[in-house]
Amino acid sequence: MIIEKIEMNNINMLFTCAGRRNYLINYFKEALNGQGKVFAADMQISAPAMADADIAFVVPNIFDKNYISVLEKIVKENDIKAIISLNDLELPILSAHKQVLEQYGAKVIVAKEEIIETCFDKLKTIGFLQQNQINTPKTYTDLVKAKEAVAIGELHFPLVLKPRWGSASIGIYFPETLDELEITYQLQKIQLQRTILAEASKKDINNAILIQEKLEGQEYGVDILNDFKGNYVGTFVRKKLAMRAGETDKAITLIDNRFEQLGRIISKNLKHIGNLDCDVFEYNNELYVLELNPRFGGGYPFSHQAGINIPAIYIEWLKGNKDIDKYTTYRPNVMSSKCDRLITIPTY
Repeated sequence: MIIEKIEMNNINMLFTCAGRRNYLINYFKEALNGQGKVFAADMQISAPAMADADIAFVVPNIFDKNYISVLEKIVKENDIKAIISLNDLELPILSAHKQVLEQYGAKVIVAKEEIIETCFDKLKTIGFLQQNQINTPKTYTDLVKAKEAVAIGELHFPLVLKPRWGSASIGIYFPETLDELEITYQLQKIQLQRTILAEASKKDINNAILIQEKLEGQEYGVDILNDFKGNYVGTFVRKKLAMRAGETDKAITLIDNRFEQLGRIISKNLKHIGNLDCDVFEYNNELYVLELNPRFGGGYPFSHQAGINIPAIYIEWLKGNKDIDKYTTYRPNVMSSKCDRLITIPTY
């Protein structure tokens, strides 16, 4: 079979909902090494990642009726070869319009709609994990049933309240009493309708809040990499040492066969494409999976620092190359920490 290859000097890549992911913009610019340009799109000119892109576009809100047509115009006029979204809420939209965006030669690096739905809907995530005999926390969507479970000792405080269709750690509470559970549940139900999660949550607003047991144990971030056909490539793990604003702030990498086995099971049964960011807890010497996010997560830089270069791997795959060994030199015991920097935003 002949694999059509992209010209070496024309691998233009578009990052949508670019936000604060400057590191990804720069990782891809470094990996491209002059073979193409990195474009960024966001609804705000002040999004930091826009400043580091070669070319930036201000676009409408992802729920705007013109959003896809604007992206389509950018793809057509700039010879875009790949599109990568950095936002959970946008993934279902790109997946649904994949064919439209790919008609000009771009590859939308996003999973099929049913896979995105399994990951985005945390209740479906739990069902997927249980179906594949993977540990996950006890979860309820009905406040009355959750309180009954507390009363008979099946559920214990502290608990976790979070949106069923969540993103960026928005609206997470940790009630420690029945009164607090009642108050935070009602408060979150009101607040959900004022956040960017309102559009997703309205499809089942009466079951839009998850009440979950809070696991006390070590938390890990895991990247599970599949190729663009959904075949397993590898699992890359970091032990979280500190969190900030819902993202990993400090971490150390490790290699552990238990995570490798877990990654293979998820990869085989989910069939996502590209990177899958996962939250995993170690509780009573067992691994519990909390979330599956089919995109680059805020913890990816820790994996990158330790020797897995997914941007370079993506570019090789886009060129039709399969030999990625030099980009998979993952090392354990690499400790890293994030720090902030100030970006000057161009004003046009």
